[in-house]
Amino acid sequence: MAIHEEVFWATGRRKQCTARVRLKPGSGTITINDKAMEDYFGRKTSQVIVKQPLVLTNTQERFDVIVNVKGGGLSGQAGAVRHGITRALMEFDPELRPTLKKAGYVTRDPRAKERKKYGLKSARARYQYSKR
Repeated sequence: MAIHEEVFWATGRRKQCTARVRLKPGSGTITINDKAMEDYFGRKTSQVIVKQPLVLTNTQERFDVIVNVKGGGLSGQAGAVRHGITRALMEFDPELRPTLKKAGYVTRDPRAKERKKYGLKSARARYQYSKR
């Protein structure tokens, strides 16, 4: 008879990225799209962003993090993973919420790309004006 391990699920989003995060008791490995985090995110800043909620709550050695992330670019994906890990940690222990909220990890970053307007080159850039 297998012992059922408790697994905590959450979804994190940023810009066009969606990260489905699974936290399960383990040694602290972070796997993103079946790759080690160091292989998936080459930049140190992205790796630090992903680890922030775990470091803040001192749970980096308690959980294995398995992430499936898609859409957007690497920076947005790192933000989405951080948001997902934060939400999964709150599911694990609701008392962590004030700590995570104070650090600003609970709130989804609402910034997104502004739409292009008609008559313009892009969202705000105009075509060059010439009097003659």
